[in-house]
Amino acid sequence: MNKTTPMEEMVEVLRKASTVALFSHVSPDGDCIGSMLAIGLALEKMGKEVSFFNPDPVPTYLTFLPGSSRIRQDFPNPQPKTLIFVDCTDLQRVNLLRTEISQESTILNLDHHISNHFFGDINWVDAQASASAEIALALINKLGVKIDGDMATNLYTAIVTDTGCFQYSNTTAQTHRLTAELLDIGLDLTGIHHNIFDQKPLAQIELLQYALNGLEIQANGQLAVMTLSLEDFQKCGAEQELSEGLVNYARSIAGVEVAVLLKEVGSREIKGGLRSNLWLNVNEIAAQFGGGGHKRAAGCTLRLPMAEAKQSITAAIEEALKIGRDH
Repeated sequence: MNKTTPMEEMVEVLRKASTVALFSHVSPDGDCIGSMLAIGLALEKMGKEVSFFNPDPVPTYLTFLPGSSRIRQDFPNPQPKTLIFVDCTDLQRVNLLRTEISQESTILNLDHHISNHFFGDINWVDAQASASAEIALALINKLGVKIDGDMATNLYTAIVTDTGCFQYSNTTAQTHRLTAELLDIGLDLTGIHHNIFDQKPLAQIELLQYALNGLEIQANGQLAVMTLSLEDFQKCGAEQELSEGLVNYARSIAGVEVAVLLKEVGSREIKGGLRSNLWLNVNEIAAQFGGGGHKRAAGCTLRLPMAEAKQSITAAIEEALKIGRDH
């Protein structure tokens, strides 16, 4: 007897569902928002009643995405019996506990992070996918829904942001093939790229200035560290979302293998964003502090003052760099 795959199980559950709630992670990015919206719009085409949830507001640069205005911060009430978590490694990424979800509900977990906890009743996790959007596109196709311009815009945005415009190591030939499918549908590429990359608020540039002012180069030039305090955000009038992507300025310095951005989000609460260039697995570093993500991009939260958080995470990175790529 042939065993059904997670993909087949997920498709079967969604075909039977009448109402579905979709969730994406805190500090949302293009992949989690775009993938969630594309799946939700496809389910509506099937006649399903759909709701969208994220603990945080949609970042300004993503508000052009079709359906983004429908994303709510309040938990759906009454709770649908089918819940899809998109691009989430665990329930904590949605600020939820398992006890807050009805035992009658079926949890569908669709993700591409190597650090996923397989928390769903059905887990479709593909760590080889460049973005959750690749899996979302496969799901929509398996559901038999024809992808329209709105879905394609969401999926393309998800892929182009999570691959860094196809320059990150997670980009594959399959990524380009899937993107070509979306381009064939017809996309306003100029408009999409303008919204994502060419419309930076002045507050974000000022925040970058603060981050670069505190830039430190360590480990014989292999490690670049930037920090942002709550005061820095306040001086710029910048929301936390505007720090997204700033770590890549440090990563682009010649000779740097690992870049870190540590930002203060509360009292004794520091969020760390880690990026590597060629070989260091930053997912393993983040995991030491209860976080995770990908080999070249990961994050974690440290419940420490900034100085202690900085010392702890840089020590872990320096140790990993010392061990070296051959180990």
